[in-house]
Amino acid sequence: MTETQALKDLLEDRYQRYNQPNFIESDPIWIPHQYSKKEDIEISGFLTALIAWGRRSSILTNALSLMERMDHAPHDFVLHSTWEDRERLNGFVHRTFNLEDCLALMDSLAGVYQHHGGLENIFSQGIQKGDTDVKGGILNARELLLSPPNFPKRTHKHVANPNQGSAAKRINMFLRWMVRRDKRGVDFGIWPEITPSQLICPLDVHTGNVARKLGLLTRKQNDWKAALELTESLRSFCPEDPVKYDFSLFGLGVFEGW
Repeated sequence: MTETQALKDLLEDRYQRYNQPNFIESDPIWIPHQYSKKEDIEISGFLTALIAWGRRSSILTNALSLMERMDHAPHDFVLHSTWEDRERLNGFVHRTFNLEDCLALMDSLAGVYQHHGGLENIFSQGIQKGDTDVKGGILNARELLLSPPNFPKRTHKHVANPNQGSAAKRINMFLRWMVRRDKRGVDFGIWPEITPSQLICPLDVHTGNVARKLGLLTRKQNDWKAALELTESLRSFCPEDPVKYDFSLFGLGVFEGW
């Protein structure tokens, strides 16, 4: 067996092991799995992904708290909540993401659903024919989300910018949730306008370290160029769905201590 085949077998084995419904309950994707309405899945998933850094237990606790404050109806809350309703958000904070950030993004999301056809549209419309990845979609979504008058500058940092080198880990994770379609019960696959082949692997400390140990990544920084390099390596094993191996890298790093 060649080293390449052995590596593919390892990635496939861990993909099968970790891309299972029992993976959900300890992962931020558990939050959007509480909903069945497309828009609720999108909004809860997007807001959860934006605060998905730090301890996973804290991420889940705070994301659930945010959904509870929105009456577990995030789409309706974003569109129709009054200032009195929004007083329930007082005190919400996750690390550096605070009430000001939350309110600003809710206003942006309201505009996205009222005037731009929703989150799926603002991501998919930024991807041009022939684009091999989702960078254009991320940039288009970011521009629209940050465009309202008086949008606070402090909140810009919470919406990643690949043009400034960010690996955009949390947004790429959110896009994996929305786009991948494999009937395994974890990712939703509710955005058909973007293909799984265009996704970029979410890159963080765990996946980066494992990828380097496996020879899938040589770049030292965990930035956008590194995310592209890692995804290109994974495409050699599965060009139509390279990001499925995010489960493998994450599992090896977090659950197996690589």
